[in-house]
Order: sequence, then C-alpha cells, then structure tokens
Amino acid sequence: MNGTIHSIYMAEKRGAAQQQVPDARLTTAVGLEGDRYANSGVVTLIEFEEIEKFNERTGLGITLGATGRNIVTQGIPLNPLVGRQFRVGDVLLEGFELCEPCATLGQRLATDQVSGPDVVRAFTHSAGIRAYVRGSGAIAPGTPIRES
Repeated sequence: MNGTIHSIYMAEKRGAAQQQVPDARLTTAVGLEGDRYANSGVVTLIEFEEIEKFNERTGLGITLGATGRNIVTQGIPLNPLVGRQFRVGDVLLEGFELCEPCATLGQRLATDQVSGPDVVRAFTHSAGIRAYVRGSGAIAPGTPIRES
C-alpha cells in the first residue's frame, strides 16, 4: 500500500485552530515539531478520502484542518497500519491506535442540522490513527507514505 501526504496541519497551543503549513519536521520522542502536542512523540493522521465521505454523509463541508489531525494522507488506508510500522518519506512511524472522534470534536463541528453525537457517529472508525514517531526527517505535501 502506498499513498502520499496531502497536507499538514498544526496548532501552536491546545485549543488553537489548526493552521496548514507548507512543510514540517518529525522528530523521534518529539513528534511534529512546533505542534501543541510536540514532545509526546506522537503524530496523528487522517485520510483525505474519509473527510470527503464525512462531508458527503453529513452535508457539513468541514475543512481538512477542522479534524484536529496533523497529517492528511491520500491514497492509503490508515486503519490497517495500526500495530504496524510504515514510512512517511524517510521517517519511520508505528501506528498504535485508531484516533476515534471525541465529544469535543463533535461539539466543535456540530451545527443546527448535525448534532455533536451525529458528528462522532459519522467519524467513528474513520477519524484517523495515532502513530509513534520512530525516526526524524522533513515532510511536505507529496511525501510518499508506504508500509515498511
């Protein structure tokens, strides 16, 4: 299975809106440098295709950064990477759990037409994965993603 990075997002502090960045650096024991969760050694990924499906199912039209995930991928299913190692460019990652939607995400994306619980249900098992960063290197949109 192969795919690419579609886009990269980070927020400087918890609660701040995610901002798209043109490139970034993943570092062992840090994660995504400059992100609110730096020093956790973890990065989050979500499939572009799942965000599109969510928008189609709910009619919401959320932006890619609204999910709170760091790396939006394209062309590679992420759920099968839980419990496996894979590479983003030259950086080794290890998927360790599904990044299931929480009530906070539901509340943040809810509208008068789509409730918070409906948002959570629509993203259940399709809101991406968390992965340990096991190497260091630069990433950017177009960076290949492949199983190790």
